[in-house]
Amino acid sequence: MTPFEALYGRKCRSSLHWSEVGEILALGPNVLQEAKDKVRIAQERLLTAQSRQRSYADRRRRDLEFLVGDHIFLKVSPTRGIRIFEIRDKLSPRFIGPYEILERIGPVVYRLALPPNLSGVHNVFHISVLRKYIFDPAHVLDVLPLELRMI
Repeated sequence: MTPFEALYGRKCRSSLHWSEVGEILALGPNVLQEAKDKVRIAQERLLTAQSRQRSYADRRRRDLEFLVGDHIFLKVSPTRGIRIFEIRDKLSPRFIGPYEILERIGPVVYRLALPPNLSGVHNVFHISVLRKYIFDPAHVLDVLPLELRMI
């Protein structure tokens, strides 16, 4: 008795035996060759489909690398937020920073120089949460002197 018969109480009908249960067929070499050909064709089509899907996925992918000393933005989860912001959820900033890269720990992991108000946050981050900061003079805010009057 086969395990299939023990489990289901009947004989197993495979693709080679689609006829009635218990009927014995004289299988020639051509039936086995056809089955092997169908398996080979299915494998070739799978490889073709995988190659096509890989080409679609690789269009959007890019290899990122940062150098020590580069400035980057840090991605913040909109639902969790960070303690320094009073505003959470939809209105919280998606990226904070810029912060300087202190060292490259692994191929996709970097250590950042975080300010003291983020001392509770671990300073090692995966590359997926980093975005390169490109300096723009418009980002610098000029501090104007304030005039104070006595009332």
